[in-house]
Amino acid sequence: MKFYTKIHKFYCGIDLHARSMYLCILDQAGNTLVHRNIPANGERFLQAVENYREDLVVAVECMFTWYWLADLCRREGIRFVLGHALSMRAIHGGKAKNDKIDADKIARLLRSNMLPQSYVYPAEMRATRDLLRRRNHLVNKRAELLAHIQNTNSQYNLPEFGKKIARQSNRDGLSERFVDPCVQQSIELDMALIDTYDRQLSEIELYIVRTAKGHDANTFYRLRSIPGIGKILALVILYEIQDIHRFERVGNFLSYSRLIKCAKESAGKRYGTSGAKIGNVHLRWAFGEAACLFLRGNPEGQKLHQRLVKKHGKAKALSVLAQKLGRAVYFMLKRNQSFNMNKFLTS
Repeated sequence: MKFYTKIHKFYCGIDLHARSMYLCILDQAGNTLVHRNIPANGERFLQAVENYREDLVVAVECMFTWYWLADLCRREGIRFVLGHALSMRAIHGGKAKNDKIDADKIARLLRSNMLPQSYVYPAEMRATRDLLRRRNHLVNKRAELLAHIQNTNSQYNLPEFGKKIARQSNRDGLSERFVDPCVQQSIELDMALIDTYDRQLSEIELYIVRTAKGHDANTFYRLRSIPGIGKILALVILYEIQDIHRFERVGNFLSYSRLIKCAKESAGKRYGTSGAKIGNVHLRWAFGEAACLFLRGNPEGQKLHQRLVKKHGKAKALSVLAQKLGRAVYFMLKRNQSFNMNKFLTS
C-alpha cells in the first residue's frame, strides 16, 4: 500500500458526494482554516480554495464521483490525491460519523502521511476503460438470458438443444418446442433481447478496438501474442493496467491483479491470508480466463498444466498458471517484448 508522503503548505480533505462536498483545509501545524459544506460545483470549489492555492494538495475518498474533481485539479495545476476506500479504516471506524468528521479525518491523514493512495486513472483513457467495463456488464446480461432459456427447457423436461444456442443460427424456431403460448412469448422475448445485445456488442467491440489502437497499438498486439488472449482479454488487460511502469516490482502487479494472497502473521504465527478484495477484480477475471484458454489447442501448455496439477493439485494448478501469465505480461510490457513460449515454460 502506498501512502502520500509529500509535504505541503496546505492540506484539503473533501468528503465528496454527488451534489455536495464538505471541505476541510489544514495548515502545516494542523490548524483548521476552512471547514464548510458547499455544492459539488467547480466554481464554488475554486472559490473556497482560492487563498490557499500557493501550495495545496487535495484528497478525496475513491468513489464514483471523483472524475470531475480530478480533472478540474489537473487543469488548475492543483495536486490531487485519491484515497483507497478499503484501506481508509480511520474514516469508517469512528464512534461518530458525518461529513464534517470525515472531511477532517481525510485532511489529517493527508497531513500525517498516512493517507493510503489509489491510482488516479488518466482522463485520456478513462472513458474507454469505463465503456469496456460496461460492455462486460452487457455480456453478463446476455448470458443471463441464455441461461433463462436453458432453465425453461429444463422446467418442462424437454430434450437438450443439441447445439449452442449462443449462436444466432441455432436459435431458429426455438420457441416452437414449447407448447404453452405464454412460454413461447417469454422465449421469443429472450431471443429478441439477445439479438439486440449481439448487434450492440459488435458495434461496441469494434469501436473499442479502433480506440485501443490509437491509444497503445503496440501493447494491444503484444498481449495478443500470448496463446489464449484474444481481442477482449487483451483490451481488458490493456485498459486496466494503463501503464505498467506504475508498478515498481512484479509482486506489486501480481498483488494488484489479485493473483497472489497476502499472509496474515503476528509474533511468528500465521493466521491465514487477508486482503482478498483489495485489487483489480477485472484483471483477476482476465487472467483467470486467459489461464483456461491458454490450454486450448496448446500441447506445451497442457503439459505444463499437468506438471502443476501433480505439484499443487487440480484446484490450485489454474491459479498458479494465471499467476505465471500475469508475471509474463508484466515483463513483456516492461521490456517491450512479445510472448516467448520457451522462456515461459522454463521460468
